[in-house]
Parts: sequence; C-alpha cells; structure tokens
Amino acid sequence: MSNAGRIRRHSRIRKRLSGTHGRPRLVVFRSNKHIYAQIVDDTQSSTVLSFSTAHKEFKEKKVRSANKEAAFMVGELLAQKAKAQGLSTVCFDRAGYDFHGRIKALADGARKGGLSF
Repeated sequence: MSNAGRIRRHSRIRKRLSGTHGRPRLVVFRSNKHIYAQIVDDTQSSTVLSFSTAHKEFKEKKVRSANKEAAFMVGELLAQKAKAQGLSTVCFDRAGYDFHGRIKALADGARKGGLSF
C-alpha cells in the first residue's frame, strides 16, 4: 500500500467528511515510530486538541510507541482531554488507512475513554 494511494483515498473521504463545532473531526496519522491524533473543527479551520505518542505526557509512561497498546492509550488519553473540554461526539477520519491494527486500537481507546462516533 503506497502513500500516494492513501492520500488519494483520504481526499475521497474528506469530500464527504467535515468536522463542525458541535461534532469535530478526529483525524489520525500513523508513522513507523508514532501515532498522532487530533480533533479538528473544519468550520473554523482550527485544531481543538491533539495527542500522540511523541508527547511528553505519553513518553513519561515509558511505553513503546509503535504498537497497538500505545495507540489504544493515545485514544483513551485523547478522549479524556476531549471530555474535559466538553466534547463527547466526534466523526472519525481514518485518513485513508485501513481500519485495523493501530488505527482500530486508537478508535477503540477513544470509545472506551468516552467519545462516541
């Protein structure tokens, strides 16, 4: 699976999917070392909040950052931060990635943390 193909799929997804103030978009990015998640309000073109395995708060936990357990933790911690800001529903943007492995683990962690999508 090439990155160009993923970007093409992501652009097709983004034609239909947009985050609003009431229901922002939870978008993920996966690299070989880290996984990143951010909640975006597309009407204001702003990132509401973000979290990743590269954040200092995650690194203090001394967990390997490129596996499903780390992705699950990122989803949980992002959901906790979102709940603290009053967000409970989001629309999930998988960014052209297949919904399995680390992407699915992050989504499961966000759901367990209290986000609904």
